[in-house]
Amino acid sequence: MEFIRATYATWSGPDKRRYTSFIMVRSLPKLPVVPAVLALLALVPRAPADDGPITLRAARLLDGRGGVIPNARVTVVGSLITKVEANATAGATYDLGAATLLPGLIDAHAHVVWYFNSKGRFHTGNDGDTKTEGMLAAAGNAYATLMSGITTLQSLGSPEDKELRDAIQRGVIVGPRMLTSLQSLNERSGGPEELRALVRARKAEGADVIKVFASKSIREGGAVTMTDAQLDAVCSEAKAQGLRALIHAHSAEAVLAATKAGCTQIEHGVFATDGVLRFMAERGMYHDPQCGLVFRNYLDNRAKYQGIGNYNDEGFASMERAIPLALDGFKRALATPGLKIVWGTDAVAGAHGRNVEDLICRVNEGGQKPMAAIVSATSLNAEALGLKDRIGSLAPGLEADIIAVDGDPTKDITALRAVTFVMKGGRVLKNEKR
Repeated sequence: MEFIRATYATWSGPDKRRYTSFIMVRSLPKLPVVPAVLALLALVPRAPADDGPITLRAARLLDGRGGVIPNARVTVVGSLITKVEANATAGATYDLGAATLLPGLIDAHAHVVWYFNSKGRFHTGNDGDTKTEGMLAAAGNAYATLMSGITTLQSLGSPEDKELRDAIQRGVIVGPRMLTSLQSLNERSGGPEELRALVRARKAEGADVIKVFASKSIREGGAVTMTDAQLDAVCSEAKAQGLRALIHAHSAEAVLAATKAGCTQIEHGVFATDGVLRFMAERGMYHDPQCGLVFRNYLDNRAKYQGIGNYNDEGFASMERAIPLALDGFKRALATPGLKIVWGTDAVAGAHGRNVEDLICRVNEGGQKPMAAIVSATSLNAEALGLKDRIGSLAPGLEADIIAVDGDPTKDITALRAVTFVMKGGRVLKNEKR
């Protein structure tokens, strides 16, 4: 393996902070995953040159709770928002002109460590890629996701997530704030008492949430797989441990059983009936249906997945059928009074950095109002994650996770494709309006 040689350049930014750029001067020609090292090319603030505030100004601000503030000016001190003003006339550290400010988006379901290997195939544990190659790819996925406007990400189902989460938290690499379930649980994980023990073990290992497969994948028809006793054990133990339980469930039977068990959130729910959706709303469950990105991504990258596990002809045929079914399921969820619909993409290899396409699908194909879609991806997701007092809205006292887009996404949701500014925890990580 050829080593990377790098150099550093340091300068003062317009916010009077010191910035360092990591510049790669050689590459690893054998590895297509090398673009992942771009995660290290981001501008990473050192200690501030002073403790002065940073101010942002834009034509409008969406507060994440459904409110709109015209000619907004936001003041940030350290990592927190201290003031949000309307009709501001004073100057700003960053004057973003006609842009729209909004909270950093939150994706409640992704698989950020999934990637295509050096042979252009979906990475599996026995394909010859090294751990270093895998983590470089994961870092690249995290960076692409952050630059697309997602400042918080819940990655479900991979033990490698922990190292990535912790490296981002330490500032070693640049990526979204992460939560992870580590490994998932399923019907083969054991009986009720074994499952309770595994929930406790996951917490001890550092999991932020418990992920459970209660049905087969959509490629296998989505039938229920766990017993009521198993689901009751997992979800009650998660609650006892102060953890949320997110349930992969496609069939109406699986969704109903998870709701009766007092679990926190349903992932997918393609075949949930109107009656089951109403029952979820009555029980205060969060629902995370996908509109289409995950299925279209698999089909667009079929050659890279084909022949691996259940990514076979039958599986791809199921995903083609799933696109209209998922859209119909989303529309029925949207029509269910009181149902708390959050936003998670299930982004896998090939979809990282394109997450907002699922939000655009919800509006342009599913009929959701743009503001409601934005709220689902900001304050409502923060509530579902148990972080509403920290992120998800632009208000004094909350973390300064702020993005800007060209145009007004409440009038044209595709404006979310044009993220020009990203601040996470008070650190400016992207600014195309220099």
